[in-house]
Amino acid sequence: MKTLFDHEKLDVYQEAIAFCGWVGEFLVAISAKAAAKDQLDRASTSIPLNIAEGNGKFSTVDRARFLEIARGSALECAACLDVLAVRKLVGEDQVLLAKEQLARIVQMLIGLLRRFSERAGVLREEEPAYLIEDGYDHDHEQEQE
Repeated sequence: MKTLFDHEKLDVYQEAIAFCGWVGEFLVAISAKAAAKDQLDRASTSIPLNIAEGNGKFSTVDRARFLEIARGSALECAACLDVLAVRKLVGEDQVLLAKEQLARIVQMLIGLLRRFSERAGVLREEEPAYLIEDGYDHDHEQEQE
């Protein structure tokens, strides 16, 4: 496809478009009706749309806001894939590569956000463990109940 707009030059946009295309094919193969299926369609579409709109903003605050929305949509897609897998509508092996692609998209968005947002330092996707946050162990909470 011929590149006509600046956002089309972004690797993260190209990755998001590729993911969006994969989702379209993936959803056709799921015959069951599921809210997570519809939400995955909307959230996957939101990623490239917000990247494109954010890239067109002159203000770094506005640009960061749209990139944050795109990041949230990518995380939402990952959760939708988890829901579809746990409900046995798809196999876990079917979604593994897609979740890896989403992880790359999130990492690229975080990289862009670090350029445009003062709040980017609080983003935690690169940390492998979510169980311990700010020195608080969630397992400890369950022991006291």
